[in-house]
Amino acid sequence: MNRINQKLEEDKKLLSIYFTAGYPQLEDTVPIIEKLQESGVDLLEIGLPFSDPLADGPTIQKSSTQALKNGMTTEKLFEQLKNIRKTVHIPLIIMGYFNPILQYGVENFCKKCSEIGVDGLIIPDLPADVFHDEYKAIFEKYGLINVFLITPQTSEERVRFIDKVSNGFIYMVSSASVTGAKNTFGDIQTDYFKRIAHMNLNAPQIVGFGISNKETFNSATQHAKGAIIGSAFIKFIKEHPIEDIDVFVKTIR
Repeated sequence: MNRINQKLEEDKKLLSIYFTAGYPQLEDTVPIIEKLQESGVDLLEIGLPFSDPLADGPTIQKSSTQALKNGMTTEKLFEQLKNIRKTVHIPLIIMGYFNPILQYGVENFCKKCSEIGVDGLIIPDLPADVFHDEYKAIFEKYGLINVFLITPQTSEERVRFIDKVSNGFIYMVSSASVTGAKNTFGDIQTDYFKRIAHMNLNAPQIVGFGISNKETFNSATQHAKGAIIGSAFIKFIKEHPIEDIDVFVKTIR
């Protein structure tokens, strides 16, 4: 069984952390992964930096720009992760835009992910129907889960289609805006969380965008399996050494 599915079966609310590979320093990728695991994080999203990150807020955009300046590339990330499964057992997901994956070659990219122990991909600009028609067989060949995103504006018909083609979790975007930390959620987000929960989907949902502290984590996970923190963590590692990551995680739960 894929590590993501194993983790989803655990009787707990899951904390996922997103960070940009190659940031703050080029070779920080693996030390950050290892320290996040040590700190009790359940799964990790490793951002593959891209020059035109449409869904990302300013914090993640700046981290991507810096990572690219540092020399981060697809090939470099794979090189950094080649021995990751010697020390890391939690699920690893690469989150990136489709253009770099297409340039690398979709099957070559999936094959490499499988070889080094990556469990899944999140590709915000790859529509679920295009994936289903053109790439699903490749992902299945290499045992990879593709995670799809829904937003408050996603129609019920579309949500149910995404649920049908999902074999892991659904990434439930908390709002229609770009990524970024928030201190609390309003009634609109809470109603959205409840509405999706009442649809009784087959795939568990993990909430992303706007999770930054214990309050937003608890609010998001009241109606979902877990929550993802990105911008708040990237701000933290910009200002603190990797050794202090456990301090950040302890503020969440």
